[in-house]
Amino acid sequence: MQKSTTDVNEISPERGADLGFNWDDLRYALAIAEAGSLNGAAKALGVQHTTVLRRLDALEQRLGARLFDRLRQGYTPTEAGELMAAQARQMRPAIAEMQRRILGRDLELQGSLRLTTAFIATLYLLPEALAAFRRSHPGIEVEVHENSNLVDMSRRDADVALRMNRVVPEHLVGRQVGEVRMRVYALRGAPGLPQTVQPVEDLCAHYPWIGFDRERRSRFFDRWMLDHVADERIVMRIDLLHPAVAMARTGVALALLPTLIEGHEPDLLPVSEVLNEVSTPVWLLTHPDLRQTARVRAFLQEVGTHLQATLAAAP
Repeated sequence: MQKSTTDVNEISPERGADLGFNWDDLRYALAIAEAGSLNGAAKALGVQHTTVLRRLDALEQRLGARLFDRLRQGYTPTEAGELMAAQARQMRPAIAEMQRRILGRDLELQGSLRLTTAFIATLYLLPEALAAFRRSHPGIEVEVHENSNLVDMSRRDADVALRMNRVVPEHLVGRQVGEVRMRVYALRGAPGLPQTVQPVEDLCAHYPWIGFDRERRSRFFDRWMLDHVADERIVMRIDLLHPAVAMARTGVALALLPTLIEGHEPDLLPVSEVLNEVSTPVWLLTHPDLRQTARVRAFLQEVGTHLQATLAAAP
C-alpha cells in the first residue's frame, strides 16, 4: 500500500504556529511509530492502549492531519507521522539528559522513583525492603516495573534497576548487594520425586524436570539447565522462574529455583545442595546523573542494605 503523502502538506503554517507541541505529543507519536501498534506503544509507555488512542486522536485533530494509516497489520506512519517521529528521535536524547540533570540536583526526599526488576525478585526478595523504605520515606512513591532485560536508563525508562547478572553495563553505577543462590526443588510428598537431598548427577539422570528455553543461554539458569539436564528428561518448558515455581507446586517435575523461595513456599523442599556454579551476583544500579538525587541515593543505601541482609540470610 502506498504511503499517504498529503498529510504533511495539510498542516498550514498558521495552524502549526498554534499547535503548542510539547514533548508528550512527540513521545506518544514516536512510541506508536516504533511499536507499530497501540498495544505495543502502551506497553512501552506504561499506560493503557485507550490512553494512547485518545492522545493520538487529539493530536491528529489539533494538526488536522493523519499521522498513521490504520492497517490490519498495525499502524503505519504517514509522511507527517514519519516527520514527527524523526523529530522526536532527535529530541529524545536531549530531553532525557535534561531530565537526568534536573533530577540529579533534586535534594528533596519526595516524588516518584521508578524501579525495574525481574518478577521473581518482586515476589520473593523486594517486598519487605520496599515496605521498610515506604515507612521511612512516605513522600517517595516507588513504581515497580517488571522487566527481565536491562532497560535504557539514559532515557529514564527507570531510575534504579535491580538485576541478577554476572556482568553489568559499565556506564551504570551502584552496588552489589549479594548473590542469588540456586537449588533443585520438588513438591513435598510428590510420588515419583525425591524427598531428600541427593547428588545432582542422580537428579539429572533419573527424574523428570521443568526446563526453560532450549535455545537460550543468556540467563544463568538457562545455561545450567542446558549443560546438565538432557532434553528427554524435560517434561515441560517455562520461560521464567516465577511460573516455574507455580509448576513445581503441582508435583509434575523437579525445578531449578532460587533459594529465596524457602520460607515462602512451604510445599517445596530442596533436594540438592546449593549449586555454587550457578550462583549469580545481585546488583542495584542507577545512571551516574541520578546517583546524587536524594531519593535515589536514599533508595540505593536503605534498600540496598536491606537486600544485602536478606540475601546473606538466604540458604
